[in-house]
Amino acid sequence: MHAVVTGAAGFIGGHLVRDLTERGYRVTGIDREPTTEGETSNHLTLDLAHPVRISGLAEIVATAQVVFHLAGRPGVRGGGRELAHQRHRDNVVATAHVLRTTSPDTHIVTTSSSSVYGGSSMRDGVLIPSRETDPLRPVGDYALSKVLMERLCATRRESGGSISVIRPFTVAGERQRPDMAFAIWLNALQRGEPITLFGSGERSRDVTDVSDVVEGLIRAAETRVDSTVNLGTGVTHRLLDMARALLDVSGLDGDIVHAPVSTEDVGATLADTERCRELLGFVPETDLHAVLERVVSSAARPALAAS
Repeated sequence: MHAVVTGAAGFIGGHLVRDLTERGYRVTGIDREPTTEGETSNHLTLDLAHPVRISGLAEIVATAQVVFHLAGRPGVRGGGRELAHQRHRDNVVATAHVLRTTSPDTHIVTTSSSSVYGGSSMRDGVLIPSRETDPLRPVGDYALSKVLMERLCATRRESGGSISVIRPFTVAGERQRPDMAFAIWLNALQRGEPITLFGSGERSRDVTDVSDVVEGLIRAAETRVDSTVNLGTGVTHRLLDMARALLDVSGLDGDIVHAPVSTEDVGATLADTERCRELLGFVPETDLHAVLERVVSSAARPALAAS
């Protein structure tokens, strides 16, 4: 089976390319950045948001049985006109180009974000899991760009195209981006600096192992799930507990300090997993300490190689 993966040089994309290849897929990777050597033998450096440079995209996806569209501009923090423009360009315009270029007969699996919910709500002191049918309450430019992207996907579905829209919850694992929380915290500890938590340590996240995210994406493709699906564990972790777990796993000494929370940082995220179980046949389970051991081990490899 031929699979096209956009965002192939990214955090989730790199893991997906590796797993697809191990399962016998013929993979074509697309990214604005060169991929890590050895990830895929067929990688194209291409800006999907550029209307001229994507002229050959139709030929690339024409032979694919599935297109995994992961390319985009991640990160919830930060604002301003320029960043908002970049998010719209990379998350909305690029998606429009991919959807328009891919045949309705070719299944697409695309990644949205749990940020479209604007956080999980509380009722009588109890955190309520976010369901796929809940009203969307995007906070910030990033979340809004993902909502707009989902609307494009809905239009494709209404016109007869087959598409899975996956909403991952706080993905963690080795080779994560340097702007992600665990990487930031670990880098701070390695420099002898404290871990900085934004807002209260009581804020919480549904943390999903990247290996389970990849498994969910592949299952959505192989069963041609034509729906929107949360990809989370249904279990939440306090930020304070996450920071303490990293201190424990890394063996590094460090303090935990607090800083003012930004408007884009929601209080809590928690996935309703009923649809995930029904359509994908499993629910992710995250062993936080095991994931952090992989994060720490992966971060140490470049230093070992250079020594």
